[in-house]
Amino acid sequence: MNEDISNLAISQIRSLLRKRELSSLELTRYYLNNIEQAKTLNSYSFVSEELAISQANEADKKMASAEVEDLCGIPFGIKDIFCTRGFPTQAASKILDGFIPDYESTVTENLFRSGAVMLGKTNMDEFAMGSSNETSRYGPSINPWSSELTKALVPGGSSGGSAAAVSADLCAASLGTDTGGSIRQPASFTGIVGLKPTYGRCSRYGIIAFASSLDQAGPMTKTVRDAAIVLKTISGHDPKDSTSAKINKPDFEADIGKSIKGKKIGIPHEYKTEEMPQEIQDLWDKGKNVLESAGAELIDVSLPHTQYALPAYYVIAPAEASSNLARYDGVKYGYRAQISPGDNLIDLYEKTRSEGFGDEVKRRLLIGTFVLSTGFYEAYYIKAQQVRTLIKEDFENLYKEGIEALLTPTTPSSAFPIGKKDEMSPVEMYLNDIFTVPTNLAGLPAISLPAGLNKQGLPLGLQLIGRPWEEANILNLAHVMEDNLKFSQNPKKWWT
Repeated sequence: MNEDISNLAISQIRSLLRKRELSSLELTRYYLNNIEQAKTLNSYSFVSEELAISQANEADKKMASAEVEDLCGIPFGIKDIFCTRGFPTQAASKILDGFIPDYESTVTENLFRSGAVMLGKTNMDEFAMGSSNETSRYGPSINPWSSELTKALVPGGSSGGSAAAVSADLCAASLGTDTGGSIRQPASFTGIVGLKPTYGRCSRYGIIAFASSLDQAGPMTKTVRDAAIVLKTISGHDPKDSTSAKINKPDFEADIGKSIKGKKIGIPHEYKTEEMPQEIQDLWDKGKNVLESAGAELIDVSLPHTQYALPAYYVIAPAEASSNLARYDGVKYGYRAQISPGDNLIDLYEKTRSEGFGDEVKRRLLIGTFVLSTGFYEAYYIKAQQVRTLIKEDFENLYKEGIEALLTPTTPSSAFPIGKKDEMSPVEMYLNDIFTVPTNLAGLPAISLPAGLNKQGLPLGLQLIGRPWEEANILNLAHVMEDNLKFSQNPKKWWT
């Protein structure tokens, strides 16, 4: 290999592959070697080396043809929540021990059809419930921005393994899912780009469900352009998913580089919390200046029901989870508890679920079952859905007034140490999602991009929230910011 390929973006790799200056096999072996050297990070729960080599060889054969897909030969990490035919898929939970699907998720099928390579399954919070990747059956992933001289930091969650893999150069890009910020928050913590598409843009078929009205697949990449390239491949209508939208799919990459002069960008004052650290505020101001200098018009706006987003989310999401996770009973597949003579079917259910689910999943199942129970359904669940409607209307009203996107911080802090959640209440942990949850409730597209470092040298992200189906617009805005912010830092490879 004549060229240093470390930390190359997909757009750069694509060019090298097409010029035949680099082979997919060389690239795949490079990432597999990096994964082997980075076991300390615990980014991958399963490495599919044999499959990856086979797919890379097939991709190299395709390169001989005149027309190849954008992602042909590009190696990916796949979050453990996507069903992959013939390979373990556990959603990082004991209750799915031994589960090997005989079908493929639509999103990964789209990837593989384009010629992409699967390096393995990436670590995550159990059933995507968590903001730190510490609820995983496989143990926590470690943020590559941790130093060997300090306490290990979380990569965020639930797509923490996917984020850490991209940040540490253990894949060219990865797939995550976002239910309340699970792509954007870890992207911010690890200094990468994370895109949550509009709800319905990407099929949910074959994704292990957490909260069906909130879950959405999306790319986690090194650059904004890479996110556009991946989204073009993984998105589109799917008849196997009733929530998949029949809507035209643009060439997201084609819009990158357009002028943003005159675009109206909203700055919601509700996102400035009393507890916001000054460094987050300074970063936000920096982002505003970049957009304004590029010709955008900044407008102070209000989202009056934002303060109710987090409590509404933590009623709706657990309620849907309690319904979705009822299928895990030890009978059909996955983990089955040992039962004693005289035990009945209910005993099997109770023991299997008690032993198979982790504490955070149990907590949310209990909350969800409670808010759906007789006497509390209208007081909690119906009320939360009404609040959700108001939150969505807040965004719609701004967009009707001509606002084209909103700029906010992604997270209220940088990455925190592993184990800190044990010192915090569950509610304090849930506050990590305070800036990301509203977009899931409203079904809107949003992107997090790395924007700077804090005093400790840890990444901080900014978030752009767009109109429904206008991913191309926020990708172009994010690209303008990326060009001007010039965040090019990579974590030091202390783990090798």
